[in-house]
This record gives sequence, structure tokens and C-alpha cells, in this order.
Amino acid sequence: MSEQKELSEVEHIKTASRGLRGKIGTAIETGADGFEEDDKQLIKFHGMYQQKDRDRRKDDAGEFIENPTSFMIRGRIPGGRLTSDQYMVWDDLADKFGGGALRLTTRQSIQMHTILLKDLKPIMQAVHKVNLSTMGACGDVVRNVTQALNPWGNKELGQLDPIAQLLSDHFKYKSNAYAELWLGESQINKEDEPDPIYGTTYLPRKFKIAVTLAGNNSVDIYTNDMGFAATLDANGKIDGYFAFAGGGLGMTHNKAETYPRAADLLGWIPEKDLISVAEGIVTSHRDFGDRTNRKHARLKYVLAEKGVEWFRSEVERRSGAKFDIDRKLPKWETPNYLGWTERTDGTLALGFHTLSGRIKDFPEKPLKTALKDIISTFKLSVQVTADQDLVLMGIKKEDKEKLESKLKEYNINPASPKPLYDRALACPALPTCGLALTESERTFPQLLESIQKVIDKLDLNDRAPIVRMTGCPNGCARPYSAEIGIVGQQAGGKYSLFFGGNPEGTKVGDYVAKKVPFADIPVQLEKAFEVWKKEGNPNERFGDFAARYSLDKFRDLLGAM
Repeated sequence: MSEQKELSEVEHIKTASRGLRGKIGTAIETGADGFEEDDKQLIKFHGMYQQKDRDRRKDDAGEFIENPTSFMIRGRIPGGRLTSDQYMVWDDLADKFGGGALRLTTRQSIQMHTILLKDLKPIMQAVHKVNLSTMGACGDVVRNVTQALNPWGNKELGQLDPIAQLLSDHFKYKSNAYAELWLGESQINKEDEPDPIYGTTYLPRKFKIAVTLAGNNSVDIYTNDMGFAATLDANGKIDGYFAFAGGGLGMTHNKAETYPRAADLLGWIPEKDLISVAEGIVTSHRDFGDRTNRKHARLKYVLAEKGVEWFRSEVERRSGAKFDIDRKLPKWETPNYLGWTERTDGTLALGFHTLSGRIKDFPEKPLKTALKDIISTFKLSVQVTADQDLVLMGIKKEDKEKLESKLKEYNINPASPKPLYDRALACPALPTCGLALTESERTFPQLLESIQKVIDKLDLNDRAPIVRMTGCPNGCARPYSAEIGIVGQQAGGKYSLFFGGNPEGTKVGDYVAKKVPFADIPVQLEKAFEVWKKEGNPNERFGDFAARYSLDKFRDLLGAM
């Protein structure tokens, strides 16, 4: 069999796509309900997925509709930073096209679900008018660049703003297809020149980047394909970066060749080498990533199989830079951003907790309306967090009481209920995600409530573990780097439990139980927590205890299959 035939089908689709155009334009012009099979892959590069609503729904006549076609569309929002006007555009689009709901993502972005094909173009044009886009928010390219939070208005952290923007802009694909199809620009050439970074086949799979200051892990840097942790000179200016590569969380149940993996530290580089090293890492993935098996195509497998020493040398060869492997990392911490914070300019920030990032008007809790009112009235800037929350910034001190009064009027409490909820994450899963095996977001509040009862019973609130849940093993809510990962395994509501991540996100865990029914999860966790309570050291976090106690002992305790 020739090498060409061994390539995955998606590789052929990309090669024949005419610079990511395919037949997308035809579907838009003819008013189709959905895109053809090949184009379902290409539209990801434009920032969307074609989905099926997997709940049974009734049409206007009361007849059941099976699996109506809809779209999820996602923004490219470097660092999750939005002006008041930009946030209001997303809010307005949600009302017009997204069923009145926004969703904050773990990549510091915003996405909307249940969009119709005919509404995609006006959404993208509205987003473009406020200097944002959906370009490359999905697909086999560098996606949204995440960035450490800065509710304090810290000048050192503020230096990351242009860095995140630079990396995002540098790795945008060069095809003019997005502008032609969605923004109304005329096609200049029938086909674009090959992209200088991505070529004609782009990357083997998606690629995620995070930037932060060394010691601040509010971006879960070890879960990214590439990460840069900036260091500062004596004057507080960025003088270089610790570079990381090879993190990633997607896996497939019972496929040993797929696994979550924490990134490796390649070493420290001076500030001037940032882009050349970043290109070296991205193009190494382009050239050595597996294009025959998409489940084995992430950069993490290149690092795991070729070794960090080989990879470091390859990036040095491509970039002309030299890694300093002797410089020591500072200790990682994840600063708390929830609640009120005073900023360096004398204004305030409010870290606003939103469980699972769903922004909509709930019964007796009009969250979306309240945020719209507050952000527009007080002209606040916003930063979406990697933990699916919002930080509202630029609040004048004299407006604090007015803002709090508005929240009370709307019956909205911006605080997390208890520490267990602070950094808890869940993916959307059913009904829109085609990969979901089980529920996640819709049942997460119920699950957390049950786990909280166990935490209260055992008096463990002072060290409540980080819990994250997904409806499939792809890991979009970063379950494997959590202290407790709950991962959908089998239709009918059965999950795998993963222990061994830690609060600072520097490693990934492994399974301790499989095919656990949803109702049994709190029961199994209570068994584990009782051992933690009895045998753990004072103030020892669950993730650290699990690693010390051994996952095999937990497997015996929980009856792992």
C-alpha cells in the first residue's frame, strides 16, 4: 500500500480543499441545511462544528424531529480578553441566533450552540466588526491562545497581552478562504499559495498554546501542546521564557496507545527567540505528527515516542536557538481570582463564578441579563478564564455598591457556593456534542451537590479537591489533570474515575475505576475520601495523597474493572 493511501481520510480532504474552501460557498449560497461530509471537516478551520441535537424535539406542529442539524461556533479571543463592546456583540448574537445562551470555554473563548447554517455568515460578520473572528478556533491549526489572568491590573502580567496576540496572529493560516466565504471579500486567486507554516495539509491535529508568567499556572500550562512561562529581569521586564511542549489530554478508552500526557520542559530561551522556537515546535509537529491515525496525531505522541532530548535538538536545529536546561523553574501556584480584587489603577475587578460557563437566563436566576446590564452600564472589560468563569474589570470603587445592588435585584450571587465548586469544570456533552457517550454539564450540578455532601460529612472543605467531568475521553474539560477526573465511558451513564492529578496541574492522573454508574460516583468517592481523611497528612490535598498512597490501592478499594 502506498504512503498516500495510508493517510487518514481527513488528510486527503485538506489537500483537495483549495485552501480550505471546498464546497462551503455552494452550501451557503443554496441555503442548505448542512454541509457535505468533506466540508464538515473544513468548516472546523472556520471556527465551527456541524452537530446533531441528540434530544428528541418537537417542531411547530408538535411532530418529533429526529436529530435536527445545527452548528456550534466559537470565537478566536486571544487570552480571553474582551472590551465591553465586544462582549455585548456576543451577548446580542446569542439572543438572535443562539437560543439566548453563551458558553465560556476552557480555552478562554466563547461559543454558541444550536446555530442554523443560514445564520453563520451574519454571526461572523458581526464578530469581525469588533475586531474578532472565529478563524482557526477549531481545526488542525493553532487554536485560541490562552493567557494568565490579570484581575489585579499587574504590569508584569500585562506584558503577556501582546505576547498572546502575537502568537495568535503569527499562527493564523494565510488562506483567504475565511474572508471570501464569510466576510464578502472577492476571491483574488483561484487557489492560495501554500501556507508558509501549514503547507497544504496544515497540522496533523489541533494545537494549543498557553502563555503565563513562571510560577503562575492559571492556564494549566502542562495540558498544552506548547507553553511559554515568562521570566522577568530586575526591572520587571520579560527577558525570556521557559518553553514547554507535548501536553495533551485526549485519549480513547481501552486503547493503550492513546493517553493523556503532561508537557515536558524543554528549557529556557531568551525573549528574542520566542517566535523562532514557537515555529520550530509547531513545524516539528507538522512534519513528525502521525497523519495516518488521527487518534495518535497530537504532538504529545511525538515527544513520548521520540523523546524530549531528540525533540529539543530538533527545535534547536529549526530555530537556531539554544535551550538553557539548567535554569530552575519556580514553584507553581494557581492564584485565586474569584471575588473582589483591587487593581493597580485604583479600580476593582470582580471574579464571577459561572458553573460550567453557561451564560443564560435560568429560572429565577437571569444570569445573562444581569451580566449584560452590568457590563454595559459600567462599561467593563472582561477576561474569560480557563476555568469557565468571567473576570469583570474596570469597576470604579464608587460603583461597587451599585453593582452589588443590581446583582441582588437579579438574584445573582457571583461567588462560588463552596470551595469544591471553585475550579470544577464540565464539558457540554449531550445533547449537541457528537462524541459524547454520557451526560456532563447537564448533570454536573447534581453530581457536585452529592459530592459536597460527602465533603461536608468528612469535614474536608478546607482542601476540597478539584473535580472535572467530561462526557467522553477527549478531555475537553481537562479531567486528567484534575485531582478527580470523571470521564464518560459508556452510554447509559457509566464513567471512568481518574485520580492523581494535582492542584497545580503539573501532572496527569490515571484510572482507578471503570464503568461506574452515575449514581455510584459519590459512593465510590466517599470510600476514597475516608481513606484520605484517615491516612492523609494534615492539609494534604487529595491529588498529592492519591499519588503517595498509590493508585493501585485505590483500584483495589474501588474494585476497578
